[in-house]
Amino acid sequence: MSESISTLAKADRETPDGSPVRRRRRMKSPYPTWFFLPAAALYIVFFAVPTFASFYFSLTRWTLFDSTFIGFDNFVQFFAEPQLIQGFVNTFIFGFLTSALKVVIGLALALLLTSQIIARGYLRSVTFFPVLVSTIGVGITFKVLLDPFGGMVNTVLEWFGVVGPGWLTDPQLALFSVALVEVWKGVGIACLIFIAGIVAIPQEYFEAARVDGAGSWKMFRTITLPLVRPATVTVIILSLIGGLRSFDLVWAMTKGGPGFSSDVIASVIYKQYQAGFYGLSTAGNVVLFLVVTAIMVPIWVILNRKQVEA
Repeated sequence: MSESISTLAKADRETPDGSPVRRRRRMKSPYPTWFFLPAAALYIVFFAVPTFASFYFSLTRWTLFDSTFIGFDNFVQFFAEPQLIQGFVNTFIFGFLTSALKVVIGLALALLLTSQIIARGYLRSVTFFPVLVSTIGVGITFKVLLDPFGGMVNTVLEWFGVVGPGWLTDPQLALFSVALVEVWKGVGIACLIFIAGIVAIPQEYFEAARVDGAGSWKMFRTITLPLVRPATVTVIILSLIGGLRSFDLVWAMTKGGPGFSSDVIASVIYKQYQAGFYGLSTAGNVVLFLVVTAIMVPIWVILNRKQVEA
């Protein structure tokens, strides 16, 4: 019986003239690859080419019509700018402060908006709405609201007998006022990511914890917080990159003032561009790119390594 089965199998693998049949390799269709080509073309044209071009033009003194190679003179001059150190310090304060607040407030809002509360869907929409508003529009609006003379915020404080400070005119408060507005505008994205992470947690874990007598705080500490870690890493990375590269909100609200108290690296670069020092401002962009990369790559590696180990 076994010999007949093997004979039939062999016959299936042979052609009528006795030669073996070669299995045809299925050609993998290139059709899905075409879907990547438009995105790849846009990436190359609008990101890769300008990035590499900026490295070259940072070593030149250039205008729209010609360029002269000058080596590292632009970088030497850029680091000699008096407001650069203040810009670096402000950038780090702004980036890390806004990132931390977005993580904490975004997680708190996500916990609230995934609980059984009235009008939960409406509140989610309200929380996300500031993300959809133009950053320049938000900056101009809050510049009016925080005006120390006649602004709505200080007017309301006067009703309660409190003298409002110069939110955007006090050098000690200007940067922090802009940072709070940035948190208000961007916390919706953080909240949305945390909501996605929380609803993905299997409910069986919470049911088992309730059976064991665990309270809300213990369930949050032992179930929600560890399992929402991927969302936390995503929020930290996105918000920190956005904070370190922030420019439009700072410029719309304070233009780096008063003095240099709220200047960030991006605003220092823009001021050089306004003055006509295009090569110098390009060198500043390269410095900003390298600084953000040097900060974010180690943070990304550390966070993802801990995530894998967990």
